[in-house]
Amino acid sequence: MDSGGSSDMTLAFELEALQALADPNAVFNGARQWTQYVGVVSDQPTYVVTNYTRKHRVRQDFFSGPRGVTESLENIKRQFDTERHVFVGRTEADEALAEETGWEFLHVEDAAEAAGWTLADDEEEAVPEEPTRDDWP
Repeated sequence: MDSGGSSDMTLAFELEALQALADPNAVFNGARQWTQYVGVVSDQPTYVVTNYTRKHRVRQDFFSGPRGVTESLENIKRQFDTERHVFVGRTEADEALAEETGWEFLHVEDAAEAAGWTLADDEEEAVPEEPTRDDWP
């Protein structure tokens, strides 16, 4: 993803947008090359975000905690003083939140295309075979 030549950026993913990516850990590791801070915001309870990020080995610089997305984006923008604040989301509501809080909005599909990330939908999902037993009638 081209950050306009500046790595002075805070990048926030809405949880559902992050879940739309095939390899969230690789996305975060790659984003660290061209951002200062990267994290996850969500209206979901904290444990949902924590469980997801642990399962996918995502090391985030911030997360929304018990706050909603709007309050989180406002707090993150105050706390992380970078030239750009970019919010990656999936919905029109996400876009409206970005505008309301003064963040740039980037749809996850557009972000994935620009950065070379693979969307989970793009991966051919292997259908697990039903286990068979030779000794079963």
